[in-house]
Amino acid sequence: MNFYKNEDKVLFSNYDYSIEGFEKITIKEIADSDRMYFLFQDDPSISRRAYQLSSPSLLNLKEENLNLLCFQEEHYESLPEILIKKISLKEVMAINTSWPSFMELIHKVNYDFIGKKNLTINVVGLGDVGGTLLTGLRLLGNETVGKIGIFDKNIMKIKRWEHEIGQIHFDSHTAPDIVPINEDELFDCDIFVFTVAVSVPPVGGEIKDVRMVQLEKNSKIVSTYANIAREKNFKGIFAVMSDPVDQLCQAAFEASNQDDTGKFDYLGLAPEQIRGYGLGVMHARAVYYSKKDNRFHTYLEEGRAFGPHGEGLVIANSIKNYDDFLSQKLTNLTVNANLEVRACGFKPYIAPAMSSGCFGILATLRGDWHYSSSFIGGSFMGCKNRLTKAGIELERNHIPSRLMMRLQETYNKLSTK
Repeated sequence: MNFYKNEDKVLFSNYDYSIEGFEKITIKEIADSDRMYFLFQDDPSISRRAYQLSSPSLLNLKEENLNLLCFQEEHYESLPEILIKKISLKEVMAINTSWPSFMELIHKVNYDFIGKKNLTINVVGLGDVGGTLLTGLRLLGNETVGKIGIFDKNIMKIKRWEHEIGQIHFDSHTAPDIVPINEDELFDCDIFVFTVAVSVPPVGGEIKDVRMVQLEKNSKIVSTYANIAREKNFKGIFAVMSDPVDQLCQAAFEASNQDDTGKFDYLGLAPEQIRGYGLGVMHARAVYYSKKDNRFHTYLEEGRAFGPHGEGLVIANSIKNYDDFLSQKLTNLTVNANLEVRACGFKPYIAPAMSSGCFGILATLRGDWHYSSSFIGGSFMGCKNRLTKAGIELERNHIPSRLMMRLQETYNKLSTK
């Protein structure tokens, strides 16, 4: 292990770094600091720029894939005590030095907004989902959010929602301010939320997975905003709520990191900045059916959801006592829950806006565990995670082999370029 000091920052790595400003030191020279940085090198197309080093097993990670979700036995024998301490306290950020912008992570306070108040959320797209999301954030965001900027291409929608949501008030309840914004102000925020949706299939259509119908047009729009984020050098969170969530996250990542010639230069949004909010409602739907059918009762305490918001979803009835038959049954109920609402003659947008969007976004800003899509080995896939000041931490479990097979099938589909 090599140890370095850069100004007042302590860094360590399995690699030898001969970089100007990196002073090589010994383990005995390390003084306690608020955060340490583990430096590694990997292809930026398949590896995150930064994440929380939550386990010593990640020090020797060979490849980022689904193993990131698997608990690994820890081996501390060869590690200095100070490193064990920092890792256990969640105070080590792993940084991929193959990303051109890696140095800014060392000298800038990252994710400083986690756990703070008066944060700014900008919501783009004031349709059914965007409007419902606004309602939830106005009612529930008072301890975290100070201002919500709203934007839509249709100025009448901006005026309508500024009036409607601004008039939700109760004297003993404080609420975030609702502020109309223009295109130049879209990325003056801590979190940018994309809820734009076009080509939503009408109720009564004979379409099995309505989400995938939206992919082509929505991907063009999200790519446009991702390019604006690149131009603005946006450092906050780029949140995607439109369908299909995982694929649109991928589109935003790829569009933002290409130059004018289409060459990847990785100067845009880092993968950990892009987060998809679609899995939360699938977890909520699994909870709904678990309360209705006692066969699935274990999901309430032990269940997990993985994968996309739609086809390819994986519901595990229990992470401790996995039953593949029951899990497949519960998965099918969950995947088709939106069709049940459409069969009633309505578009299913209220639960997604609240369970995936409102609760998930607020949990992210607080640093709490929640379901959202994260970058894993070059693709975005939903799982339980949380954002800390040292980066994203993915929940890791002992995953049964049959469940891992299901996860791998989904991951392979999401990874198909």
